[in-house]
Amino acid sequence: MELPRPLHPGVLIKRYKRFLADVVLEDGTELTAHCPNPGRMTGLMTPGTKIWLSRSDNPKRKLPFTFELFEEQNGLVGINTGYPNAIVSEAIIEGKISELAGYETLRREVNYGSRSRIDVLLEDPSRDRCWVEIKNVHLKRDTDVIPGLAEFPDSVTTRGARHLYELADQVVKGDRAVMVYLVQRMDCDQFRIAGDIDPAYQKAFSHAVAVGVEVLCLDVCITTERIRVRRSIEVLQN
Repeated sequence: MELPRPLHPGVLIKRYKRFLADVVLEDGTELTAHCPNPGRMTGLMTPGTKIWLSRSDNPKRKLPFTFELFEEQNGLVGINTGYPNAIVSEAIIEGKISELAGYETLRREVNYGSRSRIDVLLEDPSRDRCWVEIKNVHLKRDTDVIPGLAEFPDSVTTRGARHLYELADQVVKGDRAVMVYLVQRMDCDQFRIAGDIDPAYQKAFSHAVAVGVEVLCLDVCITTERIRVRRSIEVLQN
């Protein structure tokens, strides 16, 4: 997926009200930017961190700048939660995800469950439908035992737990369901659920896996110009 161009370098001053962040641009201009991520972004929101922002020319927007990337010691980190669906859909269409290959049609944002929309629905006359839910991952908490560990979620997500139960329901009905975690960073080799942050999500995840929901974790190759799926990484069972 191509990122908006050009991206503008800046430095984080502080984040507040979840969707707002004060930043200073390279030319010294201080402004408030839109932060397209409702999570806590644990470990990322350090004042003084270099960041990259896009700018919209839409005159109706109150905040022209949008926070896109963090620049850490080990590389860039994508935080825009609006991108994973497009990134994964592009990779499926290009045949880069073998686990999701071989379907005739791909539809996005299809209504299902009680009040949800599935991120991707794959259909083919020769096989069961495949319901694909996609979550953005940016949390990394290294341990002495497991370095390079990506985790989800970074805050309590009742909505995320509901999605897992709804995926499980699709499997019970006879369809295929896949939970995809997209790690928008390049310094992680393994993934697990952060059950200490959200025990209810851990419970929903365990239920979904027991029922037959498949789990796939992908990381990306990320630059200031584009983000593309790179590889599958190992999913650890808690």
